[in-house]
Amino acid sequence: MNKKNEESKQENGKKVMWYDARNLKNKEQILPLLYSLRFEYLVVKVEELDKIKPPHKIKLVVEVKDAAAIEKLTKEVIVLSANPELLQKAMEKGLGTALHKRVENQEDMELAWQMGNNFDYVIVELIDDTNIPLELIIARLQNRKTILMKIVENVQDAEIAYGVMEAGSDGVVLKTEDVNEIVKADKFMLKNELGKIDLCKAVVVDVQHIGMGYRSCIDTTTLMKQNEGMLIGSTSNGGLLVSSETHFLPYMELRPFRVNAGAVHSYVWAPELMTAYLTELKGGSKLLCVDTYGNTREVSVGRVKTEIRPLLKIEAEAKGIRINAIVQDDWHIRILGGSGEPRNASTIKPGDELLAYVCAGGRHVGVKIDENLEEK
Repeated sequence: MNKKNEESKQENGKKVMWYDARNLKNKEQILPLLYSLRFEYLVVKVEELDKIKPPHKIKLVVEVKDAAAIEKLTKEVIVLSANPELLQKAMEKGLGTALHKRVENQEDMELAWQMGNNFDYVIVELIDDTNIPLELIIARLQNRKTILMKIVENVQDAEIAYGVMEAGSDGVVLKTEDVNEIVKADKFMLKNELGKIDLCKAVVVDVQHIGMGYRSCIDTTTLMKQNEGMLIGSTSNGGLLVSSETHFLPYMELRPFRVNAGAVHSYVWAPELMTAYLTELKGGSKLLCVDTYGNTREVSVGRVKTEIRPLLKIEAEAKGIRINAIVQDDWHIRILGGSGEPRNASTIKPGDELLAYVCAGGRHVGVKIDENLEEK
């Protein structure tokens, strides 16, 4: 197995996306578009190598049908074949290898992981509209170096493949000439790149009990960990990391799908570092789940529950900027502290450190804009 590919498996948790250009009918339009987007791998036939001139950022995956073709290839390419004997020859030459396996029945499924385990990549093509074979192959290869990929025809199928059995496939091979799907794939890759934000420690400068008001709980369709929550703030220049309901409560069960976010006017941070008002959220809305290290993942809202409760304003300062969050005034609401520990909202006092996100202010319908704007 090629050592370079071993070391790159799911680098930093990043999912891989290749584009299949082997049978393109509209090369003149599609290839220039691909070269301008985020695609880093292009699958081509060996006879097309002299006809395409991809930019240096593009790595080529070359489909071969005979041993003679392998001799002409350089070590920069990955060899793709359904023939394991050809891939063995490519491996002996020091080339990266990818087994293409069409899965039509259980025997094909078993062969996919058994043979694929010998190579850098195994690319499965499922003929049935089910991901059960993919689930079983993921289970077989979960502790192996082989990178598992699935051929898909649209971004929705790619997203599902990435999420199957939580771990998901390591990547997908996108096979479409639909320009809209290709552009959507580029946006999907961008969204995945925005997987980390810079949290900082904010020092509490003021705490006020401000009386009754409406507050919203955000119930998601996922389960959150004890060090995860959402960024909530009254102003667009930052927010505090409000914890998920994953810590012990003496009088009620835990709600690991929930963040008791705060007052209805508040901003909550969403993918691509956009913001939304709590009142705008509904089932299906997309938000950022953030952990105490600044790692982010996209989650879907299942529902939003809004009720009248006593409210507490917590104002803090970080990097010379004042931010605040108004949350339910109760002991069971947790804000994550400067060292990642859960802090009961009603016991927070000036001088305490909380985890916060600070950014340039100014938003219009959730989108960052450059204008003179002051929020207090």
